[in-house]
Amino acid sequence: MITNGYLYLALLSFITALIVFTEKRTKHPLFSYLPSIVILYFTIMLLSTLGLWQKSEEITAVYKTLKSNLLPAMIFLMLLLADIREIFKLGKKMLLTFFLASLSIALGFIGMFLLFHTTFGADSWKAFAALSGSWMGGTGNMVAIQGALNLPDSAMGYTLLIDSIDYAIWVMILLALVPFAKRFNRWSGANTDIIDEVGERLAKKEADRSTMNFQSVSILLAVAFALSFFAQYLASFLPTTSFLTHITWVVIIATVAGIAGAMTPIAKLGGASQLGTGMLYIIVALIASRANFSELTQAPLYITAGFVIILIHVLIMVVFAKLFKLDLFSLGVASLANIGGVASAPILASAYSKALIPIGVLMAMMGYIIGTFGGLAVGKVLEMIALN
Repeated sequence: MITNGYLYLALLSFITALIVFTEKRTKHPLFSYLPSIVILYFTIMLLSTLGLWQKSEEITAVYKTLKSNLLPAMIFLMLLLADIREIFKLGKKMLLTFFLASLSIALGFIGMFLLFHTTFGADSWKAFAALSGSWMGGTGNMVAIQGALNLPDSAMGYTLLIDSIDYAIWVMILLALVPFAKRFNRWSGANTDIIDEVGERLAKKEADRSTMNFQSVSILLAVAFALSFFAQYLASFLPTTSFLTHITWVVIIATVAGIAGAMTPIAKLGGASQLGTGMLYIIVALIASRANFSELTQAPLYITAGFVIILIHVLIMVVFAKLFKLDLFSLGVASLANIGGVASAPILASAYSKALIPIGVLMAMMGYIIGTFGGLAVGKVLEMIALN
């Protein structure tokens, strides 16, 4: 049994690297349905269940120090890719579709929780709030909300379980619907000319972000770690409530800083995505190391709840499609940009046309911006429902 903090961190890092290497080297079909970050979580969770390490004072100190300092740095780095100015160029109809998708997902969580909240535990609203952050943004948003709401690491197993199983089935359904796009568009009365024009313009635009090098990595790490310290220092002076805790303020400050930073020259430095993703994987590994499979006693109920959320989301989006004459491409990509993020939205976009891939990427980036704030807002509503 491991009790040494450094050995504990080294082992988590090794497992993380091994899974990422296996995904890139083998390109096994399993990774198409279960993202490597989900496999990482459940692999480390299994080792934790088997008791490979002990929650000693030294290991707990390493866990707390790393997680609290890496979280704001990770949020900042990942948001450097989300330039609001580029997102606004998508056009009104695509922006409308994205926000309607976000709204319908939020309503899906609220509707589901109204139906089932009495069957879940007292603090289950926190797990669904974290999941809503992921389904309106990405895994980074989910981790941010987990920290902001002080969600126990054990409960994160439920959120990642829903996020992997329900999400994988939803991706397959959306890909299967691609051949029916023209028929759907005739029913909704949609016009896709603007989408084609935006896709061509974005495809032709040359990326101005430099390649990753030692200089860019050094600068990005320095700024990210300085921001992490500043966010935690500033948050200590802000008023707190039962909902707006110290760590919630840290997450909000880091998010705002990342959005602002995306419009500065630092965003052009190569490596922000790789560094942010690396920190995210380490944070997820740390969270998983405190979880246990024996705590996932309500897994089938949570998975069912996830499908109910998606069903409500779909029904609302179909109504919106008819009201606003939305096309199936925009609906599908907006849905996956929320639920799947940057890993899956471009895949669905490419199923329609290679020229439309940049639209999927930009929509997913928009999810990173609103995911944390949207998840916290949903969490507040779910907390009110849980208390009544």
